[in-house]
Amino acid sequence: MIIKGMHDMGIRSEHAYMAALASIGLSVAAWAGSLTMEPGTGLARADRWGIFVGQWAPTFFGLGVALSHYEQQDGTLTATVHELREQKKAG
Repeated sequence: MIIKGMHDMGIRSEHAYMAALASIGLSVAAWAGSLTMEPGTGLARADRWGIFVGQWAPTFFGLGVALSHYEQQDGTLTATVHELREQKKAG
């Protein structure tokens, strides 16, 4: 299972969500960079660069959701919540 392998490698849902947000920012940067560094190629080429990088975001968000579900089943995501509840009951 790919998600389990990613989790075993130390990749967590937060990492995938951060990668998704970074790819959105990188998409805008690639679009703006293409406009300024390749002025003779036009807007269409800049749009293609921005769209190409922007298509990574949904994949990273999907991986984040899958990892989050795995973490909930594994117990690694909710460990802190359980600890807080135990502390609240004890204190």
